[in-house]
Amino acid sequence: MKNTLLCGLAALGLAATAAPAPAQEVIVGLGYSDFSLGNAIDSAAIELEYQSAPFYSVGNLSVSWGAVLGTDLEGDAFVGAGIVNKYNFDDRWFAELSLMPGAYFEGPAVNDLGDTLEFRTLLGLGYTLKNNAALSLAFVHKSNAGISTTNPGVNTVLLRYHYRF
Repeated sequence: MKNTLLCGLAALGLAATAAPAPAQEVIVGLGYSDFSLGNAIDSAAIELEYQSAPFYSVGNLSVSWGAVLGTDLEGDAFVGAGIVNKYNFDDRWFAELSLMPGAYFEGPAVNDLGDTLEFRTLLGLGYTLKNNAALSLAFVHKSNAGISTTNPGVNTVLLRYHYRF
């Protein structure tokens, strides 16, 4: 039974990689978060992101759904989902712009962004490698867009590794 399951999973994996299909991506980003509020605690950050295959494409522009889970060494966490826009300059270089509303949970109270509902915007520039992978440098901003009286925001710079499947 165990061998049958493993063989089935292996066959499914080979079929999925052999079939031509629009690329989905899993992205891991490592970086540093800088809070706008003076007494907040800045720290190293990590994000895990998923991007679906595009649901709309025109020319070099594609639009897909995305979801992100991020945290930092201070215990701040964000989970969100939204829209990802990607523009391919050529076969290798691309730019990303995304907006993902979501829930933010501060670790220490000084890292409060004003509300649980926060909006994550990302602007990135990337380079596609030859092995279904890419690297990008991204600037991320999280804030509540003024829906709360407190809205300090946090900025994060990430080096990201994209795996396309």
